[in-house]
This record gives sequence, structure tokens and C-alpha cells, in this order.
Amino acid sequence: MTQEINLKSEISATQTGLRLDQALAELFPDYSRTRIKEWILSDAVYVDGVMVNKPREKVFELQQIEINATLEEEVHAAAQAIELDIVYEDDDILVINKQAGLVVHPGAGNADGTLMNALLHHCPNIEHVPRAGIVHRLDKDTTGLMVVAKTVEAQTHLVAALQAREITREYEAIVLGTMTAGGTVDEPIGRHPTKRTHMAVHHSGKPAVTHYRVAEKFRNHTRLRLRLESGRTHQIRVHMAYIGHVLVGDPVYGGRPKPPKAASPEFFEILKNFKRQALHAVRLELAHPVTCEIMSWTAPIPEDMVILTKALRQDTLEHPIEY
Repeated sequence: MTQEINLKSEISATQTGLRLDQALAELFPDYSRTRIKEWILSDAVYVDGVMVNKPREKVFELQQIEINATLEEEVHAAAQAIELDIVYEDDDILVINKQAGLVVHPGAGNADGTLMNALLHHCPNIEHVPRAGIVHRLDKDTTGLMVVAKTVEAQTHLVAALQAREITREYEAIVLGTMTAGGTVDEPIGRHPTKRTHMAVHHSGKPAVTHYRVAEKFRNHTRLRLRLESGRTHQIRVHMAYIGHVLVGDPVYGGRPKPPKAASPEFFEILKNFKRQALHAVRLELAHPVTCEIMSWTAPIPEDMVILTKALRQDTLEHPIEY
């Protein structure tokens, strides 16, 4: 369960010169320093109407503070023996290739059987790290690479690197429609005004930037490579829907099967049976939070997307694109 909260206050004379995180801890003592720092790093804190995401920023008397954040109910997860595809592991971090159908952490409708449960079983000491070391999320049916911190120090560094856009995350997707060129979508994303489980491009949302390039064109679909500058909920799915190219199979944003004219029954069957968004986190690059070594990993395209891509190629071969 989540709760939308709005907090407002004013910096006092005695708080002049304090760091933002220190001042907020004094202004809002009901919330932990860790939670306050998370809010600052997640662009939820505004000083005199301007978003500030640096905990060390100095504050001054009479400045107006506002926090617009989502307060997540604390979930006490149990360790469960769930198989993980571990790509890399050392004393500080863990990189996994997440399978489709695996929810990242417990919540409404998913009390257990999540990545968090699996992490607590694989690495019991991770229970001492907030959110069991989870730094960023992938949607339930999105596959691919995720980094997890095994210590509080590693998590702090990785969260800061993510906010500073120092972690590279590349995705592969298949969308409806033939795209002629790549580009960038720079549109804010927030909660849908009427559908609370949906996100949408909205002027009052948080900044979100998605870069994309065409990797392969098909008759009525396109394979894309995408790179995120921000990490909003459903970002790629929402941005692609916004520009009229919904992800194939997306159950939320309308990626229903739309076979091209004269498509074979076999091709239509593959398209119809693709029940998840065709999205895979294919590449991850970051500076190790302790050694500072630049590290990079890639995850092979999952079998269902490989089969879909082959079917799209065959369909295009049988019905060449006309320019």
C-alpha cells in the first residue's frame, strides 16, 4: 500500500546554514533521516518552489520547504528459496537478470514470492540494508539486468549515482508501428489523474527523459534500443505510448495484437500469445560503489522476444516494406 503525502514548513533562523537533509530531519521528526534522504534524492523536495535533490545543499532562514512524496508501507518480507539468475556478485553488489513474472518487492496482491524474498534467502545479511538493497526496479513482466546493494554504503553510493545519471541502463523493446528514426522523449511523468494504477505524461509530473534509436524495422513493428536518463515508474512504456508506438503486448497501455494485412496465421498466433510488454533491460554499466571500477554487463534477449523477433523478420521477408 502507498500513501501520497504533502509536507510544508519554513526554515527557521536557527537552521540557517544547515544541510538540507539535517534541516528536514528537524522540521519533520516523524520521518527517519534515511527516508528524508531518499525523498531528496528522488526529486520529491522543493525549496522555494524549486526541486532540490542534493542532501548537502545549504538552507537559509524563511525558505519555504515542500515535500511531495509517496510513503510506502513498511513490508517485513520473509526469506524464500526463489531461483535467481545471478550475473555478477561480490561483497558489495549483486547483479541479476530478472525473469518475467517476478515482482521486485512485496505489496498489494504480492505478499511474497518476490525478488526481495529471494534476496533475503540468498544473502541473509541484506536484511540490514533498506529495501533489501534494491536500488532500482523493473516492472513485473519486464526482464533483464538489475543491480542490488549488499551493504548500506554500497546502496548509498548507487542511489546517488543513479540520481546523478552516472549509471547507464539500456533496454531493448519491440513497439507497434514502423519508426523511421530515433529520437528523445523529454516529458514529465506522474500518476494518471483518474486511473491510479497507470502513469501518464502530465505537466505536474517528475522530469523524465528517454532516448531511443531504431535497431530494426519490420512491416508494422520496430525493434528499438532505449536509454534512460531518469527512472520513473513505467517510463519507457508511457513515453512510447505517448509518441504513438505502444510496446507489443503491453497489458496496461494498449499493446494489443495488431497483425499487418495478409499476415500468416502462424505469425498472428505468436503475436496474440505474447502476453507481456516486449521490454528487456539488456545492458547495465556503472562505477563500482567501493572500488570505483567501471563495470558493464549484458543480458541475452529472452526466448519469447527472440521468437517474436524471428516471426517479425519472416513476416517482413514475405511482405517487403515499401518505401
